[in-house]
Amino acid sequence: MTVRAGILGATGAVGQRLIQLLEPHPDFEITALTASGDSAGKTYREAAKWRINIPIPETVAEMTVRETAPDDVPDDLDIIFSSLPSSVGERVEPGFCEAGYVVSSNSSNARADDDVPLTIPEVNADHIDLLEVQRDERGWDGALVKNPNCSTITMVPPLAALDDAFGLDRITVSTLQAVSGAGYSGVTSMEIIDNAIPHIGGEEKKMETESRKLLGSFDGAEVQWHDARVDASCNRIPTLDGHLENVWTDTTEDATVTAAAEALREYPTLDLPSSPDQLVHVYEEPDRPQPRLDRDKENGMAIAAGGIQATDDGLQFNCLAHNTMRGAAGASILNGELLLERGYI
Repeated sequence: MTVRAGILGATGAVGQRLIQLLEPHPDFEITALTASGDSAGKTYREAAKWRINIPIPETVAEMTVRETAPDDVPDDLDIIFSSLPSSVGERVEPGFCEAGYVVSSNSSNARADDDVPLTIPEVNADHIDLLEVQRDERGWDGALVKNPNCSTITMVPPLAALDDAFGLDRITVSTLQAVSGAGYSGVTSMEIIDNAIPHIGGEEKKMETESRKLLGSFDGAEVQWHDARVDASCNRIPTLDGHLENVWTDTTEDATVTAAAEALREYPTLDLPSSPDQLVHVYEEPDRPQPRLDRDKENGMAIAAGGIQATDDGLQFNCLAHNTMRGAAGASILNGELLLERGYI
């Protein structure tokens, strides 16, 4: 069965990654693209300043870009992938859900809402059934599911593995985030070349809240957030892609480096088209992972970890993920695959 897919915000950085990943996808077929009013009515080739290092797929290049509104997209779409800015997503995504569309969204709005699943399928696939609560409470025929922030999604799979093995009391993280995480116009060259920026607006709060929801438990009615304390410091550095993070954890049980590495390596993946064969790859070398060397592992969908050390209260480690693949477009598609597997589309 071919699943008909639309993309909201198709001309932006994440929208382009969605096209790159969906065009060869075995289940999804791109049948609608939307963007701002300035782009509506143009062909995608005319509307998009294409920045991916492969040609625009011919099946997409001549498609007409539509307005981002429920009345302007086909009625027969099975799923919509949203890469809208959060201010726009907050305004328009509920309208699509009310109109009966299932939306898998990368936008940050509504991630903390009690009835909106925030999911990394390998970590908390059961949270997707929060959609039953959502539909009952909101009266929607459609549905809204979110993937987390690109920096959150980098550290949570390793943390989930360590939580299962040893329990977590406290998490502290300092990030070194690539410029692509800010979008193509987000950080100017004069700001970032020969520099590092020790502040990313709103990023710390996202990591501190989203990680606790992701690591929480779902009882069929609501998500009980994990009670670990999370503190984050977020920094922008002059790499193109790949968020590198230094993480410290206080564990409830004693943890050794050997046991931690084993827990990370053995953390299970899923049998979904976009799932990596191994979710967390562990390096023994003390200088790995590195963005340029390790961000593209398993088509950019795996997490790399290394530098594991024991501390007085737990563990310290480094982790890395491709922020626009695993951390954005790929995460939304993986959620779409989970929705398909669970019968929501």
